[in-house]
Amino acid sequence: MVKLYGAPAVSTCTRLVALICKEKNIPYEVIQVNMAKGEHKAASFTAIQPFGEVPYIDDDGFILYESRAIARYLIKKYPNQGTPLIPSDPKAQALFEQAASVEVFNFTNFVQPIVFEKVFKPRFGLQPNEERVGEALKTLQEKLDVYEVILSKQKYLAGDFLTLADLFHLPYGTVFYTNGFAEVFDSRPNLARWWKDISNRPAWLAVKDGA
Repeated sequence: MVKLYGAPAVSTCTRLVALICKEKNIPYEVIQVNMAKGEHKAASFTAIQPFGEVPYIDDDGFILYESRAIARYLIKKYPNQGTPLIPSDPKAQALFEQAASVEVFNFTNFVQPIVFEKVFKPRFGLQPNEERVGEALKTLQEKLDVYEVILSKQKYLAGDFLTLADLFHLPYGTVFYTNGFAEVFDSRPNLARWWKDISNRPAWLAVKDGA
């Protein structure tokens, strides 16, 4: 059984790995890391995850960190189990990798700072930097206009088949969407259709509030 070391209640990346385990029907056990107590910065933790971040997995002695790397590893280890999330055909795989790059550089790079400022900072009694939020949101709106065009031509970001690239959007996207920014998605019909599809997958509903 895969051991998932993380904090699913607060860590978007931990929830991503749990999501992939659910989609691929991979049994897993969550080992809670208390970030409020600084357990992720303890010497015993950084000896395994040197950056002191969550999550990491222990798969029968194989240690791996970075949620995107973990997701790819689990999908490739169990190619014929659960949902096929990375295509094997070279051209289809290239389109998947293209979509995965789009997610990092045109979505998460802008959603992440907004979520940090508007959601995470207030939890610690800190004031959000509204200027930073405004700048990130302005650029994100431009990027999502392009998403709207792409999704007007195909069902998912890599084509008419669901891939890991679509699922990569869920952890940060859900926090963004449910904390005052739903209209950013809903005002674009093709984007809204795609978001409703992926955000209502049973695997995500099972882990989005924990793992």
